[in-house]
Amino acid sequence: MSLGGGVFVTQNKVAPGAYINFVSAARASATLSERGVAALALELDWGPDGEVFTVENSDMQKNSMKIFGYDYTSDKLKGLRDLFLHAQTLYAYRLNGGEKASNTYATAKYSGTRGNDLKIVITAQVDDDDSYEVSTLLGTSVVDTQVVTAASELVDNDYVVFKKDATLDATAGLVLSGGSNAASVTGENYQTFLDKIEAYRFNTLGCLSTEATIKQLFVAFTKRMRDEVGVKFQTVVYNQQADYEGIINLRNKVNDAGENAASLVYWVTGKSAGCEINESNVNQVYDGEFTVDTSDTQSQIEEAASSGEFVLHRVGEEIRVFRDVNSFTSVTVDKNADFQSNQIIRVLDQMGNDIATLFNNQYLGLVQNNASGRMAFWNDIVSYNRQLEKLGAIENFSAEEVVVEAGDEKSSVVVTNPVTPVMAMEKLYMTIIVQ
Repeated sequence: MSLGGGVFVTQNKVAPGAYINFVSAARASATLSERGVAALALELDWGPDGEVFTVENSDMQKNSMKIFGYDYTSDKLKGLRDLFLHAQTLYAYRLNGGEKASNTYATAKYSGTRGNDLKIVITAQVDDDDSYEVSTLLGTSVVDTQVVTAASELVDNDYVVFKKDATLDATAGLVLSGGSNAASVTGENYQTFLDKIEAYRFNTLGCLSTEATIKQLFVAFTKRMRDEVGVKFQTVVYNQQADYEGIINLRNKVNDAGENAASLVYWVTGKSAGCEINESNVNQVYDGEFTVDTSDTQSQIEEAASSGEFVLHRVGEEIRVFRDVNSFTSVTVDKNADFQSNQIIRVLDQMGNDIATLFNNQYLGLVQNNASGRMAFWNDIVSYNRQLEKLGAIENFSAEEVVVEAGDEKSSVVVTNPVTPVMAMEKLYMTIIVQ
């Protein structure tokens, strides 16, 4: 069971945990956690089935063949290359696991059509009649070679599991066959992914589906995790209104033949995850590989941004982010227009996650709820806020305005922490006086 978290209206919570409200003014230590962590559910030709697996930026560049089944430069990995332009870590999940390819000597490590491109080559050793050189090829690339006297001596590699009871015999190349992807991906597959990814902590979740029901599933998951569980992240969806600060509604499709219309979700997810809390994505150049549809007129772009859509537009020869906004549009006194800015949400989310982690790991059940205990918590919160101010993420911070006091129950603590997030410059209004 997770520790309690989310927002509160009255001090009536049962589960121990951190309950944090963000209103307009009228998770390990008191240090900033790293950004750049993304999560995606993917349709792949190769890879683990039924589990979340971690891919680091360096892994993608060096080991894409064994992780995803293709060389880093393959068109099959175009979207992932876009993601890792700015993301550092990916929690990936394969949606379409199917059947594993096999032959007389081996079975593919993973299911999927890519396994059909595997081949086992066995060559008798010239200087040793009892030995064989057994090579595993993926496409034309030799990915593993072993010299053994019997199949029982073969060691499984990153691509195949050897059949230890096989009888070795020279062959110029015996392909594996029968590998397949799942015939279709259902809402149940996506739900399984969301159930599993709930245990992980990331900055941005991406939804590559263009189906309304799947996108709505991601929106509902994001709202529940943010508001009820207290885990703060944003989710990138394509062409899905949500009126919620946790959802980035991407407007642009791609024009590349045969590609998913929502493929820009890769880049926006990576860019959002990797954007530091003292930075904005406004006016950032799209440096990915897809052809972006920028057919909107200026008035359409402005209207879309005002309606909570994340838009890329053409500026000369470049494609740039128009405004770094999320889908929230229902501005109120308690939640003003500042909450439409992803930069501000990144600051608030970072604070929510980091302070909750601080409390859950260093105070919950460990520190007495007395004056000295609350003072220690106050000191950590003040120290954390000063780090944010030093980075330029917040300004005009006043330690005297931070209040940590006893709640209605003996075990509860109430914190008031006023902050003023900083935004990047977006508009210039200048008057030139000619004298």
